Amino acid sequence: MRAILLVDDDQGLTDLLAGIVRQAGFTPLAAADPTTAIQLFETGHPVVAVIDLNLKPYDGFELLAELRRRSTSLPILVLTGRALEDDKVRALDIGADDYVVKPFGHREILARIRAHARRGERDEGDELGPALEVGSLRLDPQERMLHREGVSTRLTGTEFRLLHFLMSQGGAVVPTDAIARHVWGFDDAPAREVVRVTVHRLRRKLGDDGAHQRVIRTVPGVGLRLHPG
Repeated sequence: MRAILLVDDDQGLTDLLAGIVRQAGFTPLAAADPTTAIQLFETGHPVVAVIDLNLKPYDGFELLAELRRRSTSLPILVLTGRALEDDKVRALDIGADDYVVKPFGHREILARIRAHARRGERDEGDELGPALEVGSLRLDPQERMLHREGVSTRLTGTEFRLLHFLMSQGGAVVPTDAIARHVWGFDDAPAREVVRVTVHRLRRKLGDDGAHQRVIRTVPGVGLRLHPG
């Protein structure tokens, strides 16, 4: 049975999440601290990790970095009371795939866990196919690498899926809601915010900035368009 790693020092919340995922047919792996979380990750082979940021003896950012170091493909959902933009950007920069601020709806969090589990299984099945080339951009699905003008850059899983989706659209304008559904598996306000932050991070790796969106261009009120050059 597929396992979900749940990491939070609030026992009541962990019990609640465990019940939610158990009823959905998953096996919960509950931890109150990062050390236990790493042990469960190694022995339980979870398909998704759901982690808080306020942990001890070291915080969720460090746990996130360690999980991402050990697995480039594990979907990691941050579930936290920390709503600051800086925390969100930092978590996504380290390698989180999703960011949800407490309090949360039971159906919302379960829908996200299911979507990330499906996405993780697709990634494991290597459904992205062979390398994709558009203009000056070349994506390698095996290594999650972007090659452009002689420079190679490793992408996170969500960065890779986002760029792959844009490259596959042939230069068409892609609506934001379509991006959220395809890359993350759902479309709501938190998902669209994660899209925004991920696009910003991907632009940095492509050498774009706020004033000169050379590769990924925003179409106000609609979505994004790729201009690979």
